[in-house]
Amino acid sequence: MGGRRGSRTQRKHFKQSRENVWKRPKTESSSDPNNPAWQPFATQNPSFDEYYKEQRIVSPEEWDAFMEMLRKPLPAAFRINATSQFCEDIRSQLANDFMKSLQAEAIEGGDLEPIKPLPWYPDNLAWQSNFSRMQLRKNQTLERFHEFLKLETEIGNISRQEAVSMVPPLFLDVRPDHFVLDVCAAPGSKTFQLLEIIYHSAKGRFLPDGMVLANDLDVQRCNLLIHQTKRMCTANLIVTNHEGQHFPGCRSHKNISNGSETTNNLEQSITQLLFDRVLCDVPCSGDGTLRKPPDIWRKWNGGMGNGLHCLQIHIAMRGLSLLKVGGRMVYSTCSMNPVENEAVVAEILRRCGGSVELVDVSNELPQLIRRPGLTKWKVRDKGVWLPSYKDARKLQRNGIVPSMFPSGKNYADLTNNNQKSENGESVNAEDVVQPDDTNSSIDDLEEEVSDLPLQRCMRIVPHDQNTGAFFIAVLHKVSHLPAIPDKSATSQGKLSTRSELYENLSDQATEEINGLEVSSVDGADEKILEVASKAEENISEMALEAADEKVSEETSEVDEKISEVALEADLVDDEPAGGAPESNSSEAADKKTDSAKTGEKRKLQIQSKWKGVDPVLFFQDETIINSIKTFYGIDESFPFTGHLVTRNKDANHVKRIYYVSKSVKDVLDLNFRVGQQLKITSVGLKMFERQSSREGSSAPCSFRISSEGLPVILPYITKQILYASPADFKHLLQYKSIKFADFVDADFGQKAADLMLGCCVIVLREDHIQADALAIAIGCWKGRSSLSVMVTAMDCQELLERLSARMETEKNGTLAPESLGVLDKKQDMSGENGTPLEDHNVEAMKIQDTNASE
Repeated sequence: MGGRRGSRTQRKHFKQSRENVWKRPKTESSSDPNNPAWQPFATQNPSFDEYYKEQRIVSPEEWDAFMEMLRKPLPAAFRINATSQFCEDIRSQLANDFMKSLQAEAIEGGDLEPIKPLPWYPDNLAWQSNFSRMQLRKNQTLERFHEFLKLETEIGNISRQEAVSMVPPLFLDVRPDHFVLDVCAAPGSKTFQLLEIIYHSAKGRFLPDGMVLANDLDVQRCNLLIHQTKRMCTANLIVTNHEGQHFPGCRSHKNISNGSETTNNLEQSITQLLFDRVLCDVPCSGDGTLRKPPDIWRKWNGGMGNGLHCLQIHIAMRGLSLLKVGGRMVYSTCSMNPVENEAVVAEILRRCGGSVELVDVSNELPQLIRRPGLTKWKVRDKGVWLPSYKDARKLQRNGIVPSMFPSGKNYADLTNNNQKSENGESVNAEDVVQPDDTNSSIDDLEEEVSDLPLQRCMRIVPHDQNTGAFFIAVLHKVSHLPAIPDKSATSQGKLSTRSELYENLSDQATEEINGLEVSSVDGADEKILEVASKAEENISEMALEAADEKVSEETSEVDEKISEVALEADLVDDEPAGGAPESNSSEAADKKTDSAKTGEKRKLQIQSKWKGVDPVLFFQDETIINSIKTFYGIDESFPFTGHLVTRNKDANHVKRIYYVSKSVKDVLDLNFRVGQQLKITSVGLKMFERQSSREGSSAPCSFRISSEGLPVILPYITKQILYASPADFKHLLQYKSIKFADFVDADFGQKAADLMLGCCVIVLREDHIQADALAIAIGCWKGRSSLSVMVTAMDCQELLERLSARMETEKNGTLAPESLGVLDKKQDMSGENGTPLEDHNVEAMKIQDTNASE
């Protein structure tokens, strides 16, 4: 009842907040020829044409080809998971089966465009297809290809992703030991791609030394992100839910005690959350995706990018502050608007001085057609073209800020008289001009040109390679970010007011720090600014409001000085330990307990401080851990200690145990030391699940190995593991449950009967005997009389198809492919003792139903 009630609420929420742009309501009079029941979406917008013609994003000679491509449907693109054990099989099937078949049909019929690999993506791992639904219904090869895509996507061997969306991670130059931050990660296709790169480049290691931290502001989009990345089955991922511009730096001091009790040597642990690579794919107006959601044509207007400009700068600057010196950040949008692209990059370079440089990557991915960034553009506000900020000041455009223009100048010399504008700025009355015809004065206005190397940015336009539009800039951090200098006397006055506030808060914090052992200025500064950050949230709220189209220039200037001076040292914690929503009474109780016990420097919480989010706790029940290690004979070399986490604070009712890599473990340790500043929505790889069925509760070990975690732990299992012949392995996948006496290999059936009651692992016996992470293995349940598969029906189907394809290509196999493809009629209907094989599924179904109910 509760689940269905929640589902209705969620559907109602989506219905209220999201418009279905693909369906339009039928009109009352469908018979009226002047009022048809359905009309195609308009694929033109005069404002769009005027805006981008003036911005000159393409030459006048290309404009028609550019617009013609924008009106065509976008081809589908997908990427093969490079870490999949079937990667080579899938790539071979695409090239030798589907592509050749469709090419032959295209030659005969002339109306089919074959699938093809994207020429610029490494190792032919990304492909593109362009078929209509009508063609899909009429062509059997296409229908088979479509079913293939759906199955492999669900399993995780293929990820469907727009072609240009695959580009930004390729320019990050990610290595297996890198800590990577994806600031605005949902829906998760780029996060999945980053994990692929880390794992693929690790080349056979147990687990990569690096990790990916994927963040998104929206909780529902975080759920979509978790669903996407769950198919990767990785222990090197953390998903968080924060505002990108306020992402916490988790700065810790070595004298602060460790609340996780898993890291005794703080000298070897990280003390601040810094990243080797940052992907900053910021929220944008999205007009580069015009070929996908057609309603953008109707809703588009020239001011959409203006409202996001300041937010994009704040997110990008926060990303740079979290980037290590020597690290690389990619800033990207799916927008064509220079106000969201080159203007943001230019402002980043101005604020950072020489500490950040724009990287020329024109020699990388040579087959990717890209165009240089713009060095001059104009800003349009309410139908008026503004070539420079001087014109915005004259016209009293308070929602326009200097950073939107190529030079970034604020022209403060215009404010000489005592006349005040709406936001309190001085404006020369003689300079305030209201033009009669806004369009006629465009050519007469002075146009600015940026002196920064913005041509190193990349613009991808649709008609170059039949894609969407995208913007990419690669930034390299060469030194620590500098303090931001004052820009005007007005803002200096406001800054001094803010400085006085900090001094007062500093005095207040000094009283709280009294009695603590602090050995460095950094530790004291952080304690001071933890208190100050509470006030900072209220002070900077206006300037940091998302998509605010009326952010005033002076407010943004003050915010630049206050927040970014401290960004590099991470002295201002945007999500301080005391700033999260929690009970005041519990906080006071925790403080009393902590001070009474050890006088710790900072309150460290055991339970999650984030409302509505399950806590992340290290699993330390030695009784359960030892029973798992003994039952499966897990080798001592497998790193268990400190790598198991759970989301249930009641250790007696833990249903799932997750495994985390060394890198994720270090981040969790740090998060405990700083008072759980990270709001973690997902972490770790599901490794063990409690078996709560009646038969499972009587087993020596109550936890079974999950399908997701099996590849990681498989090389270390020495008990409850058997190697099956291809025939028996395939029969298990087909019939889900087989009695011991009914296996083709009688010796295998006897070994299965001798196993202990409970979970076991069946490995496909191939040329090599030793199981490794790439071996084909499934989890099974050893019952009293049969062996039952504990794998989903979809996984069984995919494995069967993969095995059949492999066996057809093997010429020197010990068994003929036809002997494995279809069982003879007698064996298909019954086992060796005449018992119908369908009856063997009862036990497996009971086990699977029990697990599903959990």
